[in-house]
Amino acid sequence: MAKVLFVVTGSDVWTLADGTRHPSGFWAEEVVAPYEAFTEAGHEVVVATPGGVVPTVDRASLAPEVNGGADGLAAVTAGLKRFTALRAPIDVADVELADYVAVFYPGGHGPMEDLSADATSGALLTAALASGRPLGVVCHGPAALLATTRADGGSAFAGYRLTGFTNAEESQAGYADRAKWLLQDRLVELGTDFQEGEPWAPHVVVDRNLYTGQNPLSAAPLAAEMVKALG
Repeated sequence: MAKVLFVVTGSDVWTLADGTRHPSGFWAEEVVAPYEAFTEAGHEVVVATPGGVVPTVDRASLAPEVNGGADGLAAVTAGLKRFTALRAPIDVADVELADYVAVFYPGGHGPMEDLSADATSGALLTAALASGRPLGVVCHGPAALLATTRADGGSAFAGYRLTGFTNAEESQAGYADRAKWLLQDRLVELGTDFQEGEPWAPHVVVDRNLYTGQNPLSAAPLAAEMVKALG
């Protein structure tokens, strides 16, 4: 059974511009939908976090209205219960890339707090990109790419077409004016070719072995594209 690595935020807060520690974590749909896609295709999913801490689900992602209603929430909640690896993560520092056929980074605002500045995760991302393995990153997960900046200011991801949570979506979510920085802006500064789709609509961009999704609704179609690539 081939293994797929999920690198998940270990932070349960997102520090805003005024110093407020906003409760955060990973976004439920963004781990559940890809987990089910990979496991249904016969793959084993392993979870890694910074320090090996058990990740926290963003409580906002467990509201019925962001899951299509009560039935959708029930499905996501059941998926979280099935995803037992979430409760027994390994340390990102202990990851051996050769053990995995693909790497996936879900979002939630948590990655803005920790993975955006995690050099170990940044080195893993750079290695995964160079390896040719399918590398998937969704919503706020691309914040982790900011940790791939080299001493000379460049990044292996510069020039790649990608997407992520947009300024428009952050504004409509009510956080654009409260954030220290906006993900879209930083990814453009990194030198990527940011592809912006309609707010809240599924939008997946594939460039070579890099698979990115704009928002929570993009997680399932992104994972489907990765599963196809794995054969």
